Amino acid sequence: MSKRAILILKILTHLLCLAPFAWLLHFYTSGALALNADPVNYITHFTGDWAVYTLLACLAVTPLRRLSPKIAWLIRLRRLIGLYAFFYASLHLATYIFLFSGYDLPTALTSLRAGHPGVVIDDWKQVWPTILHDLLKRRFIQVGFFAWLILLALALTSPAFIMRAMGGKNWQRLHRLVYVAAIAAVIHFWWLVKTGVRTPWKDTAVLAVLLLARVAYTALKRLRTPNPARPLATTKN
Repeated sequence: MSKRAILILKILTHLLCLAPFAWLLHFYTSGALALNADPVNYITHFTGDWAVYTLLACLAVTPLRRLSPKIAWLIRLRRLIGLYAFFYASLHLATYIFLFSGYDLPTALTSLRAGHPGVVIDDWKQVWPTILHDLLKRRFIQVGFFAWLILLALALTSPAFIMRAMGGKNWQRLHRLVYVAAIAAVIHFWWLVKTGVRTPWKDTAVLAVLLLARVAYTALKRLRTPNPARPLATTKN
C-alpha cells in the first residue's frame, strides 16, 4: 500500500477516534449535558466506555490482519488506536479527579487566568485525602488505576526511537501487557456496576474472543514450527 493511502487511512482513524470526544464536547457546549440527571456520572461512563472500545479495537488489529495478507496494512494503525485508548482512559481518570472527587475546577481555571496558580495546589490538597482513601478502599478504583498505569507505560514507550533503545524483544514483552490492561479494564467495569447488572458482558465476550484468538494462533504456530531439540527420525536401508 502506498504512503499516500496509509496517510489517508491514518487521517480517517484520527477522525473516527476523535468523533466520540467531539460529540461529548458538542453535548456539553449545547447545554444538553446540563439537562442530564447526573452529568458527571454520564461523562465518567462515556469516557470509560470509549476507553474500553478503543482498547479492544487495538487488540483486534493483530488477529484481523492475520486473516489475509491483503489487510496487513492494519498493523500501521494499531499504535494510533492504542494511543487513543490511553487518551480516553486519561479522560476517564481526569473526570474522577477533577469532577467526581469534588475538585473545584472552575475556580482553579479562573485562578490560573488571574495569575494565582497557588489555588490549583490548594484545591488539590483538599481533595487528595478523599482520592487516596478511595484508592486504598475501593477495589474497582485500584484495578482501574492499574490498567491506566499500564497504558501510560505503553504510551510513553510507543515512539520508534524508544523501541530501538529498548530492543525489539524487550519492547514486545512490555507491550504484551496491553492484554493485562484490557483484562483489568473489564474487571474494573464489572466491579463498578451494581450487583446483578450485566452491562459489561459484551465487552467481556469480545475480549474473550480476542484472547482465545491469541492463544489459538500461538498454539498453531508452535505446532507448525519444528522443534530443533527433537532428533529427526532416520530410516534404515
